[in-house]
Amino acid sequence: MGWIALLLAGLCEVGFTTALKLEQRNPNYVWLFLLFAVVSFGLLERAMQTIPLGTAYTVWTGIGAVGTALVGAAFFGERLSRVQLGLLGAVVVLIAALRLTGGGA
Repeated sequence: MGWIALLLAGLCEVGFTTALKLEQRNPNYVWLFLLFAVVSFGLLERAMQTIPLGTAYTVWTGIGAVGTALVGAAFFGERLSRVQLGLLGAVVVLIAALRLTGGGA
């Protein structure tokens, strides 16, 4: 259950960073930002009950970083070079490696 909570926490991190970007255009998005942030931190806390702190934080930020970069490219016109895409792919591989090497329950 810890890894599912961690995956959802990372996706909520993408949600709160996206809402923060949207809030620049419309202040009403601050509530969406707050909702995603609270849920993300709550799920991260739950995940850390079974996953070591360092692993959980690394995976959480990795999911958030990769997801936010992809959202930026897909919805906000931010360009990603081939090198950047390759590096984002490397982050995904490293996150999977953490899971496969027994980084918690």
